[in-house]
Amino acid sequence: MAAMAAPPPAEPPLPPGRCRPSLLAVEPLVFLATVSLGLQGPLATQYLWDRLGAEHGYSDRNSSDSAGCGDGNATADPLRQEVEALVSRWNLYINLGGFFACLFSVTLFGPWSDSVGRRPALILPTAGMALQTGIYLLVMYLELHVAFFLLGRIVSGLTGDYNLILASCFSYVADTSERRARTFRVAVLEACLGVAGMVASIGGGQWRKAQGYINPFWLAFAASLAATLYAAFFLRESVRQRKEAKLFTLSHYKAVYRLYTAPERPSSRWKLALYSLAFFVIVTVHFGAKDIYVLYELGFPLCWTSDLIGYGSAANYLAYLSSLAGLRLLQLCLEDTWVAEIGLLSNIAGLVVMSLATTTPLMFAGYGILFLSMAPTPVIRSKLSKLVSETEQGALFASVACVQGLCSLVSTGVFNSLYPATLHFMRGFPFLFGAILLLIPAAILG
Repeated sequence: MAAMAAPPPAEPPLPPGRCRPSLLAVEPLVFLATVSLGLQGPLATQYLWDRLGAEHGYSDRNSSDSAGCGDGNATADPLRQEVEALVSRWNLYINLGGFFACLFSVTLFGPWSDSVGRRPALILPTAGMALQTGIYLLVMYLELHVAFFLLGRIVSGLTGDYNLILASCFSYVADTSERRARTFRVAVLEACLGVAGMVASIGGGQWRKAQGYINPFWLAFAASLAATLYAAFFLRESVRQRKEAKLFTLSHYKAVYRLYTAPERPSSRWKLALYSLAFFVIVTVHFGAKDIYVLYELGFPLCWTSDLIGYGSAANYLAYLSSLAGLRLLQLCLEDTWVAEIGLLSNIAGLVVMSLATTTPLMFAGYGILFLSMAPTPVIRSKLSKLVSETEQGALFASVACVQGLCSLVSTGVFNSLYPATLHFMRGFPFLFGAILLLIPAAILG
């Protein structure tokens, strides 16, 4: 245990004329981890749909490539609605397992990285994602029960999961950026999420249609393993003054708690709380809508095939890039807060259109209107990071990761429960509900 607690040893000097293969860029790691996650998310939902549909005698009509969904009676088919509800519930169980596992690990590893460095807090979760993907592959090869998906999610959660990767990467950016340029640097990092997600969505949808599920999951495994190797051997440490720190101690949790209760910063405590609340609502709606996109598109009357689902996910991820460009342009004439407000307006309008979408062009129009929807989150992350000192960035983004994990829990519980409950009167009601919720952060920022 003492070996885990010690910081990485000092690196010996190199002979003259040689340089280290270390890079001060965390973006490739984010790209690789997001490619892995972007491949797994939609494909895992489709696998659950096909597998559970086959087990309930719905395999022929259930196929996402089948034309039978176009029947007007499909929406009233009780067996189809049973499969939709079952897939939604399994998504809920898997996300709940991941949340409870990573809730304590993120708040443990995040503050720990303020002392020992960011690299250990990046190696652990990427390796955990590789283990999760390996378990998913075993389920597919051996046709194990889908409950093993939950096991893989818990294993990844215990090592910090994707939330710790984001927390450590945003801490890394805060360590290596100037305050005045931090909002744009954070937006660049989030744009990497969008590019990776777009590549994974288009490639995953086409690949699944051509060769099934296993080969795309092998790519997801390779991407997460490559991210682990990059963090271990190529990424330069960003924490300037590392020191020895125990891993298993309550002091890490107290560091997160002190951010919001420290008496020496009374002026920033309420800002931290309000920005965190705004971030919570925005990300909850984002996760909640994302959780049901695939189910909504598979069902009647859209009846999308796997390649269309891939294009839809790519269009959703494209909002990261368009938001980055819009943020950069709008910053020339507007304050960051106004940019966030415009982004919220884009998000609200897009969700309203999607809630009414009954045709493919209208659904893609909704994706198009979301072109600035990702602008608010880098603004909020930047404002949060400027409220704390350099030695508290890990604790701060660990708390943000906890908020993000809580968003995943709440969004899964609310939206995955709301979707099957409202199928009988309005399939797009969860999108409309999310648009109404976004009025809360709009009021807070305003």
